[in-house]
Amino acid sequence: MAKPESPEFGVVFDFATLDQEMRGEEAYLREGHTARTLVREHDLRVVLVAMKAGSRIAAHTANETVSIQTVTGHVRLQLPRLARQREDRIVDLPIGRLLVLERGNEHDVEAVGESAFLLTFGWKDKLPPA
Repeated sequence: MAKPESPEFGVVFDFATLDQEMRGEEAYLREGHTARTLVREHDLRVVLVAMKAGSRIAAHTANETVSIQTVTGHVRLQLPRLARQREDRIVDLPIGRLLVLERGNEHDVEAVGESAFLLTFGWKDKLPPA
C-alpha cells in the first residue's frame, strides 16, 4: 500500500486510475471491497473505497463526523430510524450525491452497482492548540 500523499504543496488525485488499480487488489477480489487512504493528516482523513456490485460493508459506527460522496456507481446506506419513524432509513447515493453523517451513527454500506466513494473524516478534537 502506498503512503498517503502530503497536502503540503497541494495534491491531486485521479479517481479513475485509483479505482481501476484498487479493483485488482486481493482484498477487493476476496471481500468485494477495498479502501485506500489518500490523505492522513492530524485534522483530516480522506479514504477512497471501491466496492463490487452487491457487496456490503457491515454495520459499523464512525467515531468522527464523516462525509460520503459517490464518485462512481451507486451506494446505499442503512441508517437508524429517527424517533418518529418505524423503520430504519435507507439513503441512496448515486454519483454526485454527498451524505454527511454525525459521529456515533451506526450504518452499513451496500454497493448497488460497481461503485467507489470518497470517505472524509474530520478530526476537530485533534487539532493542535491555536
